[in-house]
Amino acid sequence: MSQIEKHSLRIFAVCARRLRARVVSATNACAPVFYSKVFYSKVFYSKVFVASILCSSIFFASNQALAQSTGGGLPDNPSQSTRPPGDSSTSPAAREVTWRSLPGDLLRDQKDIWTFPIELAKGHHLLPTLAIAGGTAGLIVADPHVMPYFRDHAKNLDRLNDTFDTSITTAEVIALPTSLLLSGYIRHDRYQVGTALLAGEAYANAAIVDLAVKAVTRRKRPTDVPPGGSFSDTFFSGGKSPFKGSSFPSGHAAGAFSVATVVASRYHNHRWVPWLVYGFATAISFSRVTTSAHFPSDVFLGAAIGYTVTRYEVLRPR
Repeated sequence: MSQIEKHSLRIFAVCARRLRARVVSATNACAPVFYSKVFYSKVFYSKVFVASILCSSIFFASNQALAQSTGGGLPDNPSQSTRPPGDSSTSPAAREVTWRSLPGDLLRDQKDIWTFPIELAKGHHLLPTLAIAGGTAGLIVADPHVMPYFRDHAKNLDRLNDTFDTSITTAEVIALPTSLLLSGYIRHDRYQVGTALLAGEAYANAAIVDLAVKAVTRRKRPTDVPPGGSFSDTFFSGGKSPFKGSSFPSGHAAGAFSVATVVASRYHNHRWVPWLVYGFATAISFSRVTTSAHFPSDVFLGAAIGYTVTRYEVLRPR
């Protein structure tokens, strides 16, 4: 076992002991409530177990990839980078970022994103834009025919839906860049710290675009449609708040794919990393449909926003 893994296990053990102490204390204080509603709930245990497995696997997987890049030990030079060898200066893996440059980079990203229609008017990027628009339009037409299936079979998906509820999936997406940041500081690895910062930058950019579109479209969520009601005519009739009442596009899909694209691009020399992170993002995105939190078109556009904003703006060499 490498030094990184031993150190990670020690941190995990300490956190587990502290969490257990707090749980025991809280349980003793109000045992009847917790016993009946939370701690002896199979749903609660399944959520915690699966979330722990997913977050831990990604954390150790990222450390294992870095250990293979650096020989498994701590770097001799505190500024040593685990940048994949052979990448050119124009590769997404070559993008440099620091805490100091992050605010300016975010503002530049937003400027480029919101002036993108000017590039379209000049005839640039027409094909991928039309592909995304066409795919989204096709799914919007299919949404009223697809969602009744998931509503009718909701009981068959209870365990899956309990595992991928809103709070847990949000925590899982945030856990990946957070673990990279902490591990990067422990290992004095500026490339890994930069990857975490880029993931945060990508998440923020995708979230801003997502909230702006939500505020305009104000689409009802599938859960807002009463039983037996129609899933058509859902646009411009949802809640006024883009944070809760609007469905289009999916913020979870945008966030998951933005983070996944950063990690997959920065560690593309490990072939299993893209499969792992994109599979993780796909599972989270699909769960938004099975839980009736979003329509398929919401998820498709959210994933497209997360990927394109990250790949063609955030990871563009500066």
